Amino acid sequence: MTLRLGRGAACISVVSGAYSLPMPRYEFRCRACGDTFEVSRPMSEAAAPAACPQGHGDTVKLLSTVAVARGGAAGNAGAPSAPRQGGGCCGGACGC
Repeated sequence: MTLRLGRGAACISVVSGAYSLPMPRYEFRCRACGDTFEVSRPMSEAAAPAACPQGHGDTVKLLSTVAVARGGAAGNAGAPSAPRQGGGCCGGACGC
């Protein structure tokens, strides 16, 4: 059974009576070995330190980037996109 929480929301899967909620992923880098790794945990534990998978404890939390795509929903298939205006690094002149 899958329950959707509003438009574009993540799904909640019900498996054997348990609820599975999506958790945010946080990226860390180990200062000892340079390994970069992800940890999934609740937002209430966002500031907690994370140990490196190699066992090192000296890690730093990284700022992660998020990709956001315009359109792409099934309801928008085939619809023309609006012309690009503004935004970007130089106010839209470069097309980024």
